[in-house]
Amino acid sequence: MKRTTSLRIGAAAVASAAILVTAGCAGGSGEESGPVTLEYWAWAPGIEDVVAVWNENNPDIQVNVVEAAGADDMVAKLLAAQRAGEGPDLAQAEYQKLPNLVVSDVAMDISEYADQFTGDYTEGALSLVTVGEGIYAVPQDTGPMIFMYRKDIFDANGWAPPTTWDEYAALAAAVKTTLPGSFLGGYPDDASTMAAYAQPLGAQWWATEGDAWKVGVDDTETQRVVNFWQPLVEEGLVDTTHFFTPEWGTMMNDGTLLSWTAGAWAPASAFSVAPDTAGLWAAAEMPTWDGESETGFMGGSSVMVTQNSEHPEEAVKFLQWLNGSEEGGSGLIDIGLFPASSAGQAELAGRPVPDLVSGQSDFWDLAVDIAGNSATFTWGPNVQVAFDAWSDGVKAAAQNGGSFADVLSAAQSAVIADLESSGFTVAD
Repeated sequence: MKRTTSLRIGAAAVASAAILVTAGCAGGSGEESGPVTLEYWAWAPGIEDVVAVWNENNPDIQVNVVEAAGADDMVAKLLAAQRAGEGPDLAQAEYQKLPNLVVSDVAMDISEYADQFTGDYTEGALSLVTVGEGIYAVPQDTGPMIFMYRKDIFDANGWAPPTTWDEYAALAAAVKTTLPGSFLGGYPDDASTMAAYAQPLGAQWWATEGDAWKVGVDDTETQRVVNFWQPLVEEGLVDTTHFFTPEWGTMMNDGTLLSWTAGAWAPASAFSVAPDTAGLWAAAEMPTWDGESETGFMGGSSVMVTQNSEHPEEAVKFLQWLNGSEEGGSGLIDIGLFPASSAGQAELAGRPVPDLVSGQSDFWDLAVDIAGNSATFTWGPNVQVAFDAWSDGVKAAAQNGGSFADVLSAAQSAVIADLESSGFTVAD
């Protein structure tokens, strides 16, 4: 979707509603002679060590890493800098937050440089940095969905990882009968997980039609997912504890929660709350709805070139190295990221697997295979509205016996109302 006057009106409303923070002065290096210096705002721990390798070998394009904000605050920081006529050349952006930065005139359309990097990524990865007709960032890391499970408990009971969601439901019932007090897994009380379940079916929560946004949060595909989970919750077959709470960590560690569906980063992240279970977990492909080959994703981020930059060509050249080369990908792995590029993923071969799945030597091979089949998906400019509406609503419905489908419909209405009140055109 190319920006138009009406979209800029909407962007202004989004920007004015953001929390303003003090913005540091950055920007392109102007017309000075000599080496180009790019400022890169990022939060990934250790990224400065990866960039140092580039700087050592590329004296004509130097990159200065600034930890300007964390993932939660980066959008507000960038919007404040843009309002002040300042900002970096490059900035890390979570995929679901990128469209906000596009319509707010912060992210630059780098389509003219796309032939330098698009061949390194799957269609699914590129869909995450595409808005309408433009490409606005280079994918950095991603989270192809995996089914992570307690292999020791599965083996002891003769259970195999479910290959379909119908098998998942049957296994959830078997777990309740065989191991009272334990659960196969939890329900999707966060919208990122719900989206990941619906993506393989072809769900598209946002899309563009000319200069308008089309909203499909309550599309047929997502309704199917919602209607699958509600009976499992009502019958007490799945847990309703939110992940990464203290209670959830205890269940992961003591064996009362037997699986978790999340991105390929999950084993490394879960080790922090379940260290006593190192080596007891394994990963498998996600259950399918109808035998589809595509899978969803959860998490990940990109790096965009800002409209403030005076050196977009040099910025893209750096990003092709950082995110799309073997050397850059190896550095991203070193700091704990799952690279989005094929070259980066190839560097996972031979790497130690995460401690939680230390008994599964082919973990990285599995994760890379899954990543190669990631579904395409488009986020919109007001993702947080959908996230909040779903999470708040479904938790209340699970507790009070409300309808999950009604929550989904309410989330759809909230997203549309927010877009329209911000000045965007919404297609029927």
